[in-house]
Amino acid sequence: MSKLKHLSADAEVKSIVAAVEQDGAVILDNVISKEFIAALREETDPYMDQTVNGEDPFAGFKTTRTGGLMVRSSKCRDLIEHETVLNPCREFLAPFCERVQLHLTQIIRIRPGETAQAIHRDKWAWGKHLSHLEPQFNTIWAITDFTNENGATQVVPGSTKWPDDQEIKPEQITQAEMKAGSVLIYSGSVFHGGGANNSDGDRIGINITYALGWLRQEENQYLTCPPEHAKDLSPSLQELAGYAMGQYALGYFTPPGNPGESPETVPPQYALGVRKERSTMGNIGDLDALERALKT
Repeated sequence: MSKLKHLSADAEVKSIVAAVEQDGAVILDNVISKEFIAALREETDPYMDQTVNGEDPFAGFKTTRTGGLMVRSSKCRDLIEHETVLNPCREFLAPFCERVQLHLTQIIRIRPGETAQAIHRDKWAWGKHLSHLEPQFNTIWAITDFTNENGATQVVPGSTKWPDDQEIKPEQITQAEMKAGSVLIYSGSVFHGGGANNSDGDRIGINITYALGWLRQEENQYLTCPPEHAKDLSPSLQELAGYAMGQYALGYFTPPGNPGESPETVPPQYALGVRKERSTMGNIGDLDALERALKT
């Protein structure tokens, strides 16, 4: 059984990307402080405590999943745009897109007595249609210690190129043991799953994942974080949420209203009150990328 690599919080982007490309996952140790976690929990525990357990074996009958973190927590917003993960995310997904986007935000609390989740690939959210590319860059931030006993995430190192119907043997599985404040980074193609919690305490992690800008998001950010909320976010968070062209000609809209009241086609930022001059179909870099793709 192979163990996952551990890198320091200040590891170089190329080292993080190389580890994810090789093993499908890597752990960065001690990225956020105990004080940060305490402040985050003060913001998010009220929502988590009111979240009911799952209703099927995959979601977990003794697991809670609390979403909408972009709107609910300033500390979670800090995690979403944390450069320690966002920089390698952009480099890792760069071969497949012009822009990355936020895919989902979720506090996953595995309670005592929960059984192990089925081993799976996160990219199966789109079915099994994306076997030819990598659509995701994912994180699980450890809010409590992750141990073998309390349900540390199960990972199958080196499994990113395996067929979807590969039989996973117990000896091929390791667990992402890490201290609170560390973060597990993993791809959408690596086989993994939540662990069984055989302890007497909760295992709490925050799952923040990113995807190619031209794919449908798992958590619908436009409904979770509608324009009246998104307008107050930083420009980088607005773009990550999806208030930006996903690529050339992907994401423009026609504002409702009377004839001639608004431009006919505008980029998503228009819904946030942004009126500066820009191409309505994307920027020149996006167009160049489209033209290159059409020539290949």
